[in-house]
Amino acid sequence: MTDEFPHLTPAGDVHMVDVGDKPETERVAVAEGVVSMSAGVADRLFSGELPKGDALASVRLAAIMGAKRTPDLVPLCHPISLTGIDVIVDRDPIGARIEVTARTVGRTGVEMEAMTAVAAGALALYDMVKGVERGVTIESVRLLEKSGGRSGTWRRT
Repeated sequence: MTDEFPHLTPAGDVHMVDVGDKPETERVAVAEGVVSMSAGVADRLFSGELPKGDALASVRLAAIMGAKRTPDLVPLCHPISLTGIDVIVDRDPIGARIEVTARTVGRTGVEMEAMTAVAAGALALYDMVKGVERGVTIESVRLLEKSGGRSGTWRRT
């Protein structure tokens, strides 16, 4: 069971995985989230006409900050040195799509940083539009792809 769930000891206790013997490799993860809102609110978001100001800048900054704070929020994540975070906020048929690419050179992956970044960006987006539309929903946060490390490359199909 501990091979399948490396965060468990043979006795079933939770512990932080020791990555000290793993080689440092370039690691990249891409995650996305969709925030559903009315077309009118999406128009205001992407034209910069929301009452709280530049929502897209807030979303990008929140995503970057979320990636940097991942080990403070997710108990068993290792603190890692991020080498880059790219945040894209695009129009989506149901509102807005946030995509984050996280990069590092290290002994453990950046999937959690990419997904935490998307979640933080989505929450910031909700905060920026909630005064205009309360029914906004965060539809999904999911990993799209990852590369590097022992398990190699994985892509969502």
